[in-house]
Amino acid sequence: MRSLTITTRDAATGPVLEIDGDLDYDQAHRLRQAVTALILEPGQRVVLDLSRIRFCDSSGITALLVARNHAVAAQAEIVLAAVPDNTIRILRIVGLDRVFTIHPDLDTATAPRPTA
Repeated sequence: MRSLTITTRDAATGPVLEIDGDLDYDQAHRLRQAVTALILEPGQRVVLDLSRIRFCDSSGITALLVARNHAVAAQAEIVLAAVPDNTIRILRIVGLDRVFTIHPDLDTATAPRPTA
């Protein structure tokens, strides 16, 4: 088991949380705390960079849903970036690939929306 490290930074579109380690029962509370501490504004995009997670269990999935609920309550968008294959498989099995917008990498996830 690896402990979880969460690094928060700002992008032009909103906050980016880079998550490194195991998103499991022992560590998921740290993601919940980090996300719910964010002060979000309507229209912002929260990006969860999952490129460095090694393991995600049901507690980790619940933490992702808490993050989504926090963003939705603030009228912000939430997206997942660089989701590892083992985690994307879980998201697909439980149908959360239809709930979360998933980007292949961080650059795509933080790209500003095109203006009309």
